[in-house]
Amino acid sequence: MKYQNLLFDVDDTLLDFHAAENQALKALFAEIKYPLTDDMVTYFRALNEHMWQRFELGQLDRQTLVNTRFTKLFAHFNETVDGIKYEQIYREFLNQGHQLEPHALELLNSLKDQFNLFIVSNGIGSVQQHRLNDSGLSTYFKHIFVSEEVGYQKPRIEFFDFIANHISGFTPKNALIIGDSLTSDIQGGANAGIDSVWFNPALQPNHSSVSPTYQIDDLLDLKEIL
Repeated sequence: MKYQNLLFDVDDTLLDFHAAENQALKALFAEIKYPLTDDMVTYFRALNEHMWQRFELGQLDRQTLVNTRFTKLFAHFNETVDGIKYEQIYREFLNQGHQLEPHALELLNSLKDQFNLFIVSNGIGSVQQHRLNDSGLSTYFKHIFVSEEVGYQKPRIEFFDFIANHISGFTPKNALIIGDSLTSDIQGGANAGIDSVWFNPALQPNHSSVSPTYQIDDLLDLKEIL
């Protein structure tokens, strides 16, 4: 087999982050007794995505990201809040969001005895570990690599250098990264010389400058590649 080490992203690849985020936002706003409008949800998603993209580019550190996103959200709607407190409440609810992407469990069951499976995530370590444990996925992986523990984030080459140094027998040629993000997963694979699979269930057009090695819209299609 060409590929031996499979590097899986978590959010919107194995776990449905969109569902977890919705659940956590609704629970947070219920807790603080503040009406959650569609405009607030839309703005938060755009703000959050922009901040995570800046994090990927090294323009924003993780602590600033998580500790200011709710302050920025409410400031946009002319409210002053304790953004750190709201972040803590939100993260507690986010911990509980572990809805699986379709066929995730079936796929991992079919791969676990033939391949070395690893998690590679830019998410918050404690949140990802909690969600993977609760979803039952953590037992499928030999190691969970999270950027805050690695010290670098996807798509930086240092993130993948760290992984290479911590997986016995790892080479870029025998590895494959699977993820939904062109800017972190697919770009990271390109930076490290690792083939990539873009999980794109909505069949979104690729307007970026990076090209995945493969593209799938159903996780089970990965088996055909392997």
